[in-house]
Formats: sequence, C-alpha cells, structure tokens
Amino acid sequence: MKTTIRLATVNDALQMLTIYVPIVRETTISFEVDPPSETEFQQRIKSYQQQMPWLVCEIHGEVVGYAYASPYRTRAAYQWSVESSVYVGVNHRRKGIAKALYTALFKLLQLQGFYNVVAAIALPNQPSVAVHEAVGFAPVGVFQRVGFKFGKWHDVGYWQLSLQPEQSFLTHSNSSTQSINPPLSVSAVQKSPLWDEALTSGILLL
Repeated sequence: MKTTIRLATVNDALQMLTIYVPIVRETTISFEVDPPSETEFQQRIKSYQQQMPWLVCEIHGEVVGYAYASPYRTRAAYQWSVESSVYVGVNHRRKGIAKALYTALFKLLQLQGFYNVVAAIALPNQPSVAVHEAVGFAPVGVFQRVGFKFGKWHDVGYWQLSLQPEQSFLTHSNSSTQSINPPLSVSAVQKSPLWDEALTSGILLL
C-alpha cells in the first residue's frame, strides 16, 4: 500500500472537501455552518501555505486525511504561535492517520521556528481529545457556550503543545533586550535536508 504525506496543493481541494463537507454539515467538529466552495478552499490553501504547512495523507492516490496550521492571532507578538487542525475521512479513522499527519506537521513547524500550537475542540469529542493528547497536547481550559450550531450552545476546550525545548524560551529578567527570530517560511524550510525527514516521521507511524 503506497502511502505518502506531502504538502497539499490547490489540486487537492476537491478531495479535501470530500472529507470536510460532511463534517461541516453533520457535526460540531467544525463551527462553520456552510461548507466552503472549491474556489474558496483553494484560496485558503494558497494564502496560508506561504507561511504554514498544509499536509495531506494520500493512499494510492486518494487523499484520506489532511492537517494544517493557521495563525493563532494576527498581532505581532503571537507570530510564534499557531492553531492546528486535522481531519480524516470517515472510512479511514482509527488507523493512526491523524497522529501521523500531526507528527509530520509539528516537525515542520519546529523547523520553521514556531514555539506553540493551540488546538480548539468542540466538546464533547473524546476521539479528538485522545488524538491530541497522544501527540503531546495538554488541556489548558474550556470556554463555555461559545459556539451555537444545530440549535444549541457548545463548549470549546483548548489544548496546547510546546514545540521547542524549554531552554530555548527566554528566561532573562531583562526581557526587553531579548529577541527571537521570526519563523521561517514554508519555502525556506523546504530547502532544509530535514524537510523530508520530517515528512517521513509521520509515514513511519502508518
């Protein structure tokens, strides 16, 4: 069985939507109410992927899952933190695909120089909680009744993952003189010999 994890392209949008549209229409996993069009989804891939990876898992040419990072907040001080999402087709769940995609994604984000990943999970969703905690996320809190979908309010739990070694965080008291480099772009990291190693780290879990 030929399995690959690679960067998504706009040509993958339709297969990715095959996974995502039922999630929007039938579940509270996504708080979107109307599924995006193929054109809109292609634009999301293009706009975010300049700075953060969107990955697909492909088995014999079929996209069976995808994961991506997006900005956590737009203000400058948040630039080292991202929010992550992972979606797997209904016929391919509980096979380790989400964990494999996340493993590769987080290796790439580490190479870029990001420090934190935040995941928001509409509750209850034990399968998603289990996947996130299996890759190292820790719960940090719950926002109560912040999303309204299917005629009722929903809580959202937040989980956080640290990407860099603890010693790399600034600890000096005179923090105003400290600085850290901004994250690298996706294209810059693709030139690294560690790029393929990061993608392979996910594939090895399948």
